[in-house]
Amino acid sequence: MQFIKHDLGHQSGGEIVEVILKGDAANVRLMDSSNFQYYRSGRRHQYIGGHAKRSPVRLQIPGPGHWLITVDLGGYAGQVESSVRLLPGKLRPFVDTPLSTIPSLVRNEQDVKHDVFISHASEDKTDVVTPLADALQAAGLSVWYDDFELGIGDSLRQKIDRGIASSRFAIVVLSKAFFNKGWPNYELDGLVTKAIDGDQILLPIWHGLTKDEVVSYSPSLADKIARNTTTQTVEEIAEEIIEVVRGVPVEV
Repeated sequence: MQFIKHDLGHQSGGEIVEVILKGDAANVRLMDSSNFQYYRSGRRHQYIGGHAKRSPVRLQIPGPGHWLITVDLGGYAGQVESSVRLLPGKLRPFVDTPLSTIPSLVRNEQDVKHDVFISHASEDKTDVVTPLADALQAAGLSVWYDDFELGIGDSLRQKIDRGIASSRFAIVVLSKAFFNKGWPNYELDGLVTKAIDGDQILLPIWHGLTKDEVVSYSPSLADKIARNTTTQTVEEIAEEIIEVVRGVPVEV
């Protein structure tokens, strides 16, 4: 399989790599030098990224090491050109980084029905999801949340698909219960696809999880800027989400 390689050299971690694509949709992968060798030889490998239909693609380098970007068409016919650049500055650890200070999280779109879609496991409703949804709605945001949206006789899959498609931001409450559920994982597949395509911004919330547990479930999710109910209250998380959705600057 043919591919384009961009060698980023040694990076300390936290940098944002912006990949510009011209031509057909392509697979964009960020990987370290060891996984690149596996990829080049057609073996199983780990990477950050995926199938990209829109440009630019922005990926965060998770840690120190020798990093590379590859671009390929997955064996299909077509043409693609690519260029990369490292965006200036680094993202601080998620506890200290206000969401509204991250440029890729702040944007204006007029053709959406909901501000926020919330994906979760039912076990987390009482402690996290219901108070979060109530706080967002009380602030005037339009929230897709199953308790607000689903009625008797509704098609669950169709309503979820519509909710995902019509929301600017997606909140995913990750927990042990979430990892073991079918519907939340169905939602997550759709949300990750839209995030990779650049159609939606994904905001994970870790609830009762360590980073190792998130990494073991999904390394790419573990790399995303997140909030943690261990270090912040639901009210504090809601305030940050309200600010970033509205595009209101945060005092630091």
